[in-house]
Amino acid sequence: MTDTATDAFVSYRSLLFTVAYEMLGSAADAEDVLQETWLRWSGVDLGVVQDQRAYLVRITTRLALTRLRTLRRRKESYVGPWLPEPLLTAPDVAEDVELADSVSMAMLLVLETLTPTERAVFVLREVFDVEYEEIAEAVGKTQAAVRQIAHRAREHVAARRPRGEVTPTQARTVLDAFHRAVETGDLQSLLDILAPDVVFLGDGGGIVQAVPQPIIGADRIARVFLTGMTKISATTKLLPAQINGYPALILRVDGDVDTVLGLRVDDGRITGLYAVRNPQKLSRVSQETAVTRL
Repeated sequence: MTDTATDAFVSYRSLLFTVAYEMLGSAADAEDVLQETWLRWSGVDLGVVQDQRAYLVRITTRLALTRLRTLRRRKESYVGPWLPEPLLTAPDVAEDVELADSVSMAMLLVLETLTPTERAVFVLREVFDVEYEEIAEAVGKTQAAVRQIAHRAREHVAARRPRGEVTPTQARTVLDAFHRAVETGDLQSLLDILAPDVVFLGDGGGIVQAVPQPIIGADRIARVFLTGMTKISATTKLLPAQINGYPALILRVDGDVDTVLGLRVDDGRITGLYAVRNPQKLSRVSQETAVTRL
């Protein structure tokens, strides 16, 4: 393996991870895809590669598509709601609004409603600005077909994504209000920050206890949180963090991560709360994961 090939892979590794993660919603599976990408890349004759970035993205996309179809079958037997694997991200991710939006828990859940090919096309075109010709190569479709898929995916996502752009400052303000209301047991303040049709999802993966079905409605969800807070011990801490590019909360019990709580904000109120408790999905919140569009 030449130093040139190694250097190229290392320099684009964070980009390739981000592509795979946005397609899969799973850091563990994204890492597996990167290992396979490295194996494929190590056998490539670099003399025929005109654009190393494009070539690596193409390999990653094809492998992620194959894995995404396998994941879909696995999710059919998943116990309870499935949520993306949360990532602790650096503060500068929030400064790139498009990147933060694309890796947010809310957006990853929207992407789950696309077909595998639609998801790949949307991610490559809308997030990474890959040319249609390259996307067609990556997904095995004609350019005309890719353009149609991209149009369909954009419309699908636009109808389901958070309404309007939410800045990190706005999201932090909402999160702080929620955090304060929960910790002080202030029911009215909690109801004020929750949208009437807010949805609460919990992912325990059948390993730990979590809400087995979505809970809908501000009053029901507020009482669930306030009741839960009365049961926590003195060694339990609810701490702010930067998860998937947005402000979130991490619940630590005796110093260990117990739950990651992400949120979706629309028009200044919380419309989605996502509690990841499956311990197999919590390894990426102990140290920052690099994500990038470059």
